[in-house]
Amino acid sequence: MSRIGKKPIEVPSGVTVTLNDNVITVKGPKGELSRNVHPAMDVKVEENQIVIERPSDNKEHRSLHGTTRSIISNMVEGVTKGYEKGLELIGVGYRATKSGSKLVLNVGYSHPVEIEPEQGIEIEVPSNTKVLVKGIDKERVGAIAANIRSVRLPEPYKGKGIRYEGEYVRRKEGKTGK
Repeated sequence: MSRIGKKPIEVPSGVTVTLNDNVITVKGPKGELSRNVHPAMDVKVEENQIVIERPSDNKEHRSLHGTTRSIISNMVEGVTKGYEKGLELIGVGYRATKSGSKLVLNVGYSHPVEIEPEQGIEIEVPSNTKVLVKGIDKERVGAIAANIRSVRLPEPYKGKGIRYEGEYVRRKEGKTGK
């Protein structure tokens, strides 16, 4: 039994939730998100709560129950607080700058790498070795952060590359000389 799916989602004040033909729309102070809900899931919007119920206990419905609840909960949290993902650049000469809305990365290639953020996603560069990805959609913030990280993945010998804030990179021992 899904324990996560059973929990009702509390809707804070200032957030409106509407449901039309399996499309849930959440409006809040930071913006608006909408998403299709699987037709098998029964979503009920009550006064200040959202309750998700499943029609049966077959495997597909059980797996969708908790997932649907988590997605809707992330939407509600996104329009109230927003999401933020931090990245660090580690390596000699590795730096990040902002040119207009584009992120420009100098990470050891012969050319700078430019990344254009999607609409609704904001990229900040507080220092030349830190990058912050902000937005209201948790999935898109994580995808953009993963895309930036994939430009130069952290390598295990010297630890150089782009990594998430607080990420631990397991180090390997190099060659041994005679």
